[in-house]
Amino acid sequence: MLADGNKQPPRPSFFSRLISLFIKAIVLLALLFVFDKLLPSISQQTQSFVVAKWQQLNLLQQELPTENSLPSPLPERNLTDTWGAARSQGRSHEGIDIFAPRNTPVQSTTQGVVSKVGENTLGGRVVVVVGPGGAGHYYAHLEDYADISPNDWVNQGDVIGYVGDSGNAKGTPTHVHYGIYINGSAVNPYPLLQKD
Repeated sequence: MLADGNKQPPRPSFFSRLISLFIKAIVLLALLFVFDKLLPSISQQTQSFVVAKWQQLNLLQQELPTENSLPSPLPERNLTDTWGAARSQGRSHEGIDIFAPRNTPVQSTTQGVVSKVGENTLGGRVVVVVGPGGAGHYYAHLEDYADISPNDWVNQGDVIGYVGDSGNAKGTPTHVHYGIYINGSAVNPYPLLQKD
């Protein structure tokens, strides 16, 4: 009996302790199995992220694009300077539109690290590549993406997507909107692109 007059709780039987130990062992083995399966992918994601950050640091050491230094994202297509043109809701155009048939491959104008493959309201399906000097190269209104993901490295000329009319361009002639952002501010890409 305990000091307060209550009886001691009965000790678990050998059999119930064995079952409890067996259940704990199964849970532990299940957790080890899950960690064994997840750890390589977590490790791979971490490695990919670290490599991408290292590549971005190296890119920051390189020169920003200069006049006539970048190839067109749509080679052999006519380039027109549509920078600053009026847009809906009082906006002005922060890039240039390059028209081409739907699903024409869009090429990266620069080497760099893919920072976004996704959607937004205005641009629809977009890809952003961080290139030399930390400049962001923005490709919008895509029909579809190439086989790329954030943190992937792309070289100049690699296909990153396909011409479309997604986002607020729905129903307009198919094109890619190409923009360049330096230190977070849009700059006119037209003078930086090589003209054929």
